[in-house]
Amino acid sequence: MRLSVRRRTFLLAFSLFCTLLGLGCPLSCEVCKGSGHTCSGKVKTCEAGKDACVVLVGESSTKGRHSVSTFKACTKLKDCYSGFVSTTMSPNDYMVSNAHCCQSDGCNRGTVPPPQNNRTENGLICPSCIVPFQESCPGTQVARCVGRENHCIYFSGTVQAGIINTKFATRGCATESACYTKVGAEVPSASYLYFLRRADCLPAPQPPGRGE
Repeated sequence: MRLSVRRRTFLLAFSLFCTLLGLGCPLSCEVCKGSGHTCSGKVKTCEAGKDACVVLVGESSTKGRHSVSTFKACTKLKDCYSGFVSTTMSPNDYMVSNAHCCQSDGCNRGTVPPPQNNRTENGLICPSCIVPFQESCPGTQVARCVGRENHCIYFSGTVQAGIINTKFATRGCATESACYTKVGAEVPSASYLYFLRRADCLPAPQPPGRGE
């Protein structure tokens, strides 16, 4: 549902008023989560410390179960990445997303294009593991990188799904854009919110004989 002309005019005038007077008025963002390539919800005032809006469309596979979801919310600009991210832990466990971050009231009410999901192997490999309820994993398995993935990641911390919070650790392939994520960040996905206590991201090693 679109904002009325009167409501949009009020939000614009209010934001300008706050800017001119240096009042630091809180940001307002659309908040929703749903299956498919879009969702709609109420525009809500962001809590203290959240200075950006985000809209994210993600496609994921968990043990072969495929899903597409959209997430809109308030976030921290320093934790928000606008663009494409792809991670692969195994052929049946991966996540790709496309996101847009912005800093004006209701600026995330639109949509973003769905992420391109190129599953073609590119010859690079990374240590792989997925461990729930723990914050470390050995990476004894191998992930075969696909598409634009050319880095190896090791992320761990806690993950929030609704009212449930649990530890997690994962390793695998990723696009270089995943390196934007730093320790302490709150990272949204289409289905979950990750709080990172470890965020390692290094170039994937070249296979023997490649690039010579």
